[in-house]
Formats: sequence, C-alpha cells, structure tokens
Amino acid sequence: MTPEELKADILAKTVEYYRLVHAKQQTAAFKPGESRVNYAGRVFDEREMVNLVDSSLEFWLTYGRYSRQFEKGLADYLGVRFCLLVNSGSSANLLAFSTLTSPLLEDRQVKRGDEVITVAAGFPTTIAPIVQYGAVPVFVDVERETGNIDASQLEQALSPKTKAVMLAHSLGNPFNIKAVKTFCEKHNLWLVEDNCDALGSKYEGRLTGTWGDIGTSSFYPPHHMTMGEGGAVYTDNPLLNKIALSIRDWGRDCWCPSGKDNTCGCRFTKQFGQLPVGYDHKYVYSHFGYNLKATDLQAAIGCAQLEKFPSFVETRKANYQRLYEGLKDLSQLSIFRPYPESDPSWFGFLMTVKPSAGFSRNDLAKHLEAANIQTRNLFAGNITKHPCFATMREGVDYRVATPLTHTDTIMNDSLWIGLYPGMGEEKLDYMIKVIREFCS
Repeated sequence: MTPEELKADILAKTVEYYRLVHAKQQTAAFKPGESRVNYAGRVFDEREMVNLVDSSLEFWLTYGRYSRQFEKGLADYLGVRFCLLVNSGSSANLLAFSTLTSPLLEDRQVKRGDEVITVAAGFPTTIAPIVQYGAVPVFVDVERETGNIDASQLEQALSPKTKAVMLAHSLGNPFNIKAVKTFCEKHNLWLVEDNCDALGSKYEGRLTGTWGDIGTSSFYPPHHMTMGEGGAVYTDNPLLNKIALSIRDWGRDCWCPSGKDNTCGCRFTKQFGQLPVGYDHKYVYSHFGYNLKATDLQAAIGCAQLEKFPSFVETRKANYQRLYEGLKDLSQLSIFRPYPESDPSWFGFLMTVKPSAGFSRNDLAKHLEAANIQTRNLFAGNITKHPCFATMREGVDYRVATPLTHTDTIMNDSLWIGLYPGMGEEKLDYMIKVIREFCS
C-alpha cells in the first residue's frame, strides 16, 4: 500500500468513526428535563474531522497551508483585504489594540495615559488590553433596549486625550455603527470592532467587523464557528496589517511565514536601528510582540467550518425568531431587540426581568438551571464592580463619563439563553414552555 493509499484509507475510516460516534451523539433523542440544554456548543460533521486528521498526518503543526487557506477564506467572506489568524478571540483583541500603540502610527499612536471610549457591560477582554497598555478606558452607559453603547453619550466622553473607541456588538446585536463611525471620523479616532459575538451580523447590509479600522473574531466552541481555540484580526488598512503581523509574530520586522526565508530578497543587505549592516532580517524586531499564532490543526477545522458558516447564521436568526415569538407577550420580561438597520447573527437571547415581575433575575436563572437549561449573565455586567478594578483609581486609571444606569440594570436583572445552530426546535420550544410556566 502506498502512502497515498494509506492516507485515503485513514481518512475514510475517520468518516466512518464520525458516523459511528459523533453523529449518533448529535442525533440522540431529546428528553425534556433530563437532557441538558446548553447555551452553546460545537456544530460539526465528518469534514472537520477529516481536515483535522489530514493536518495531523502532514504534521506541520504550526502556521501552514490550512492557516493561509482560512485567512483568505475569512477575508473573502468579510470582503476585507487582510486577515490574520490568532490563537483566541482574547488574543485578537490584544493584537488589535496593541497595533494602535505602534510608533509607526506617529501622531495617532495610542500612548500611556491616552483615553479609549468603551462600555462596562460586556466581556472583560474588550477592556483588558486598554488597561494593560496603560491607556485609560472611559465608560459610557448602554441602551436598555439593545444592550449596546448609547451613542448619544459619546460627546460627553470625549476629551483631548481620546484616541480610540473600542466596542463589542452585544450578543450579536450590532451597535449603532453609523453614529459611532460618524463620531470617530469627526474626531479622527480609531474604531476597533470586537466582533467576537457577532460574526455574520450586518448593519445596513454590510458585515459587522468591517466598518471600523480593525475587527476581531473568536472561534472558541460557543461562538459562531469554532476551531476549539482561535481568533482573527482583520482590516483593510495595509499599515495596520503590517503592524499586526509584526506583533503577532514576536514583533519581528520580517514578514516571511513559518518555514520560508528571504521572500524580500534582501535578507542580509539592509541596516535597521543600530544593528550592523546586513544583520539577518529574520531576527530584526520592530515591535515588542508575542507569539499569537494558532496551529494548522485548528485552522484545518476552521476551513471546514467556514464552508458551512452561512447556514449557521441563518439558523441563529431563525432560532432567535422562534424564541421571540414564543416569549414576546410576557409582561414580566423585556427582550432585547435590534435596530431596524441591522440584521443580527445572534449569539444569545437576552432578557431583562422587569421591576414589576414579582421575581428576580436569579429566581428565573435558578428555575431554568433546575430544568436543565443553561443560563448566562451578560458576562461582566458592569466590569467596574469586579475585583479586578479594586486597585484601579477612578479618574486616574479609568473614567466613568456618564452614569451607568442601564449597565447596572443589566448587571442586576438580565440573563440570556442559547440559540446556537445545534439547538433544534424541541429544545427551543422546551425553553419557551419552561419560561412561560414560570412567569405564569
């Protein structure tokens, strides 16, 4: 048997293994109250497993052909020029923000003490890079109806130190991009779109993550598509891409991919900084960077996920609509809705318990969990209330530009349930039934 024949046999057996093991698990009968209704999960078939095994047999492991294929595929889907694969969505946010701190940006470089407008209601890794680089996060409130930034408060947050706005689309629901982008253009500010919960969402027909200067995605298992771990940074700006590539790959000045040398043709002929003339360009460092690359095994899974991704988006939309139609008339709950201009690729179904409900958010969460329905708060709720802010000085290390009234409402009264593509109508209807019975 030749190596090619053996490989084909291994891949054929991988398909057989998927059908014997994973396909049966995914099609197991749902038993209300007994089967767990997870808020999210992996949706895959034999194609992901075949790609993964194929990559493992190649044994390149680090950034390679599958990584290049995925970067091109995601860039094509988004309609952007540049895409960089990284090892997580958190790393994507770190890379996106650290790109803005490059000296190559001259007077637009974000420096220590500069301010970045954001919100406190969300996931901490949207804010962490701002703090870690010594910049100052400036918090404004969110809208109660959308869970996104109240764009009318942006001018109140502005100061001579403001350099950027960094925001996430809450649970896939696009924020008021036109108002935020107009504000950024008016004041020459960078806009970073944390698109980790919103891949596939659109605003005025254009995909989120592509409106700002730089966008980010996450491919953690609960997200819109998965590699297990993984993320991406994307942009149309060649300079931002050049900086991000450097910082992702140890901070080096060279752009050669792993396993390739001297693509510039002048590896030993130039002079950089105070290094001797001809110092190996492969080991010239223009930034203080990291190694944030993903492995080719992760990218192999991502390539298969990307092929079926449009169907994931449509299923998320349909699942949201089924939950909404089943719960919209409940007087005790306020269900978050999108702007008319937006078309969300929903990550979760967010509900706020009204003051007049006669029960609390925690009462509802405990009831759902007891019924084997997994729940989640809107992540940090209000990040400024968490222990990580205990040593932070308000007015110095961070600034609260407007009262965080609706942010605190979300922290105290909101929760969300899942609607991922693997959910199925039985689970959706079961959640509707349990919530309606509790409210009545």
